[in-house]
Amino acid sequence: MISIHKEHKGYLFFIYILAILSMLLWGMTFVWSKIVFKYYSPITTIFLRLIISSIILFIFIFITKKTEKIKKEDYKLFLFSALFNPFLYFIGESYGIKLTSSTISAVIIATIPLFTPIAAYFTLKEKLSRLNILGLIISFSGILLMILNKNFSLNASPYGIAWLLFAVITAVFYAIILKKLTNKYSPITIISVQNLIGAFYFLPLFLIFDYNDFIHIRPNTELISNLLQLSIFGSSIAFVCFTIAVRELGVSKANIFSNFIPIFTAIFSYFILSEAFNMNKIAGMIIVVIGVMLSQINKKGKIFNFYRFFYKKRNIRKL
Repeated sequence: MISIHKEHKGYLFFIYILAILSMLLWGMTFVWSKIVFKYYSPITTIFLRLIISSIILFIFIFITKKTEKIKKEDYKLFLFSALFNPFLYFIGESYGIKLTSSTISAVIIATIPLFTPIAAYFTLKEKLSRLNILGLIISFSGILLMILNKNFSLNASPYGIAWLLFAVITAVFYAIILKKLTNKYSPITIISVQNLIGAFYFLPLFLIFDYNDFIHIRPNTELISNLLQLSIFGSSIAFVCFTIAVRELGVSKANIFSNFIPIFTAIFSYFILSEAFNMNKIAGMIIVVIGVMLSQINKKGKIFNFYRFFYKKRNIRKL
């Protein structure tokens, strides 16, 4: 892999680019998924994208000769990691996308940073400040603004929203386990193994519920192109980039970038899917972002200690 030894400023900028790139690609997955769902069910879609992604990543590992042996004591960690993501997370996200708009799905998924401090409080005993709690409340109000009509009725399927919230919860626990794995293995190894295990998790569901429908569908250019984009960009490159960000920035700071997802998705959905882009969505997105920023402010009133991040030198780990 790449080994970089530079001043911390250039290094951190590179990590930020990777984090934003992962969110850009994940923002597009909501659009690609919406198109693929016209042909395949969520289970078939996820199963196929995991299989394709695993093949691509293992070929890359073979070519670059970067094979890593998984230690026996880490088997359970990988099994639980794959259980939360891709298995449980993709089920929640995919059915949520199927039942709601791409933009609303992206906004709800972008609340992952809000739940991360809560999980950290119970697992790592990290405390939330009053300002952090205020940020959580503000962000939820932004979500409500996007999904409620003027008469306070839901602007999206309650089942779809429930599936998406389920995905958010599993993503938070996944991030905590992922952080532990990044201390032992490279991002490529982690994602390739996770996706392979995830494919095995989905195999029984695919064979029982979707196989008969799958064999009767004739793939066309639209289906194949969007499925490949989901596999290559959404399940491979984006996850590797995010894993690097989690390893180098930490769970909470890496998850902050999730706030870019609804912005990217809303823009792509407007141009590709012709989804409405009204003032409610715009205002809701702004409020969500403001709330998340408040939820991440530290005790000194800063989101990041920029002096420490940009002017302290350090050696860069292999990416």
